[in-house]
Amino acid sequence: QVQVMESGGALVQAGESVRLSCTTSGLTFSHTAMAWFRQAPGMEREGLQCISWNGGIDHYSHHDQGRFTISRDNAKNTAYLQMNNLTPGDSAMYYCAAGSSYFCPAPSAFTIWGRGTQVTVSS
Repeated sequence: QVQVMESGGALVQAGESVRLSCTTSGLTFSHTAMAWFRQAPGMEREGLQCISWNGGIDHYSHHDQGRFTISRDNAKNTAYLQMNNLTPGDSAMYYCAAGSSYFCPAPSAFTIWGRGTQVTVSS
C-alpha cells in the first residue's frame, strides 16, 4: 500500500521559516516525482513546486516569489519544502503528492496524496 506522510507544520510568526518533510512507503521513491501543494480555507488547492527523480524542479506557482524551495533526499525517501519569510497569506494546509513517473506531470495528474500538515502564520 502506497502511503505519503507530511510533517513539520507549525504555528509561526510572520518572517519566520518552516521546513516541511514528506516521507513515502510502498513506492520506489528515487524513481518518483514529488510535489507540494497547499489549500487555504475556502480556496482551491494550489500547486507549488514539483521535483523530478533527479532533482529537476518545476514551479507550478510563482506566488511564493522565490521564498519556497523544494528538495529531496533519495537516500532518506524524503522530500522537503523549505519556506522562508512566511506571511499570514501562506497559512494553509500543505500537502505532499507522489507522481506516477520519474518526471513532473501537470498538477492535476497527481493521484497519491498525504493527509496534509498545517502551517499557520501569525502577524
